[in-house]
Amino acid sequence: MESINVNESISKNADFIEQIGVESGQPVQKCYQCGKCTAGCPLAFEMDYPPHQVIRMVQLGMKDALLKSNTIWICSSCSTCSTRCPCNVEIAHVMESLRIMAGRSGTAPAGKAKYVEVMYNALLSTVEKYGRTYEVGLVMQNNLKSGKLFNGADMGLPMFQRGKLKLMPSKVQGAAEVARIFAEVRKMEGGVK
Repeated sequence: MESINVNESISKNADFIEQIGVESGQPVQKCYQCGKCTAGCPLAFEMDYPPHQVIRMVQLGMKDALLKSNTIWICSSCSTCSTRCPCNVEIAHVMESLRIMAGRSGTAPAGKAKYVEVMYNALLSTVEKYGRTYEVGLVMQNNLKSGKLFNGADMGLPMFQRGKLKLMPSKVQGAAEVARIFAEVRKMEGGVK
């Protein structure tokens, strides 16, 4: 982690600290750095900042470093960290808020995290369009946007032969309602797709 003047960072980024608390709905100031979240996180080994460090960075107002981090994209939102937290901080909600902020600010993830963002957006796109996950569309969209055109192609035919994969999306009752919810959330997030 970079060296910072703590008081200067906190006062300079007070709006960011408050915004994370409001947007995530989490009392990040309650975290006392016990490390239980990081100890239970199945992906901590892949993160540039483990979960407890992310919360500390929020407390210190380290907005730029957080929005550029891979951690916010690597987090799978499994909520293991949240269930282990003795202060009841839902760290997964904080990570989601940071991803939304990164999107709003136009901060694109680098390294492996850019592929996570591509999959994340492809998944949300198919759910918004079809009302549920459409696997073929998801994989095609993900492969096109990531530049890995034939990624997972070897699994497609066996899955199709076993009836596990449908070539066309199925009709879902309430798809229009799902699309409406997406539009409403997009408005709340400030227009981020």
